[in-house]
Amino acid sequence: MALSQRLEFRQTQALVMTPQLMQAIKLLQLSSLDLAAYVEGELERNPLLERAGEDDATPAETASGAAANDEEAPATSDWIDADLETSRQSIEQGLGTELENVFPDDAGEKNSTPPDTQPALSEWSGVGQASTQDYNLEAFASAEVTLADHLAEQMTLAISNPAGRMIGQYLIDMVDEAGYLTGDLETVADKLGARLSDVELVLAVLQTFDPAGVCARNLTECLAIQLKDRDRYDPAMQVLVAHLDLVAKRDLAGLRRLCGVGDEDLADMIAEIRMLNPKPGLSFGSTMVQPIVPDVFVRAAPDGTWQVELNSDTLPKVLLNQRYYTRVSKTTRSDKEKAYIADCFQTATWLVRALDQRAKTILKVSGEIVRQQDGFFAQGVQHLRPLNLKTVADAIGMHESTVSRVTANKYMATNRGIFELKYFFTSAIAAADGGEAHSAEAVRHRIRQLIDDESAGDVLSDDTIVDKLRDAGIEIARRTVAKYREAMRIPSSVQRRREKHATGT
Repeated sequence: MALSQRLEFRQTQALVMTPQLMQAIKLLQLSSLDLAAYVEGELERNPLLERAGEDDATPAETASGAAANDEEAPATSDWIDADLETSRQSIEQGLGTELENVFPDDAGEKNSTPPDTQPALSEWSGVGQASTQDYNLEAFASAEVTLADHLAEQMTLAISNPAGRMIGQYLIDMVDEAGYLTGDLETVADKLGARLSDVELVLAVLQTFDPAGVCARNLTECLAIQLKDRDRYDPAMQVLVAHLDLVAKRDLAGLRRLCGVGDEDLADMIAEIRMLNPKPGLSFGSTMVQPIVPDVFVRAAPDGTWQVELNSDTLPKVLLNQRYYTRVSKTTRSDKEKAYIADCFQTATWLVRALDQRAKTILKVSGEIVRQQDGFFAQGVQHLRPLNLKTVADAIGMHESTVSRVTANKYMATNRGIFELKYFFTSAIAAADGGEAHSAEAVRHRIRQLIDDESAGDVLSDDTIVDKLRDAGIEIARRTVAKYREAMRIPSSVQRRREKHATGT
């Protein structure tokens, strides 16, 4: 076959991932905190963006300005239409990777108040001088003390020898957030050029520090330190702590034989062990615990329906200052300046539209979830229906990938608590009579109820639970019951029977 060259025309369709489209997709899956940080970066970078109420520009001016310049926006500005949802299907796998946020964090604003208008620090503290910057009293009051700082403060009082302090600080740096000492003492002695006995002596001092049990090398040593601190480390308790594996297995007969105590004494000893703290260092966390802020509120309406509304506090309020854009665009001279202003205008317009569309999409998805799970809000978790992304996506005319991104890192405040939106999507378990399927979460709740209601003389095995669920119209396998039970950290029927006989419940 002879080889030849020729020209051909081919027509293909492809979705072009413009920066604006990537921005819109990224905003959908951001949490409220991440979104606020992202918007702060955009406000710092783009001079045409402003927070609502910062200038005399009104939303009407912003809307009219954006409409008047629609011809400057690219053709992809109709990304919010349903066509994009269809086009996304072809690149679903390519959108799985999160885009990196290239915008800097908010650096904060410097105080511009003149020094002579601020109260002197000495007026309320008795020390210090007047400062040119504001003092945030809440920052001082809420400053978190880390475990390492807490131990270092105690070490300065307990150890006066410089060599001992060096060893102690090295050991403190090896303590993890749970309060346990990581690493080997021989390695420490070798690195510091100290004797192993000196390192062990310093460690013994550190183990007397607050909180009790800190600087232990394992759980047994941690509990032993706490029991010594309470003067409860007698021989029987020492044997019990040395056999924690039997405590976990609830082998009460073996523990009674090893400890040489009766049933009542053993029950008291186990109860005392459970009162100890296995991770004493967690009371001095190194990270700030961030409370969950709901994105959506669900309230009962007088007519028996449910009202769904967005949490306005989590929605960034930004505007495009059309008046400032008109004034600046008239003063530009070079092509570089014109290109910069045009880029800022386009970016600001897209951000405002993307935030508006994000809010509408969250509200639409949340409303459909509430409609699908009406039984949960009215009667509880037992009436949670099986639900998947496709069901919600088909009901509101969106793609599954969009619903997945919307429900990521979003929370809903309801009459039954605050739940992540993904909580309402559960797998289906078939009904025994062929009726409506049951959600996995509802079945787990029913299994827990059955186990909570059992008595010492009638402990339910997994097979018995399967029979009871089948009588209630739920078709489920024994291995599924065991999987759900283990996921809820409920021991087996043998272990529960031992525990109930030991406690007499």
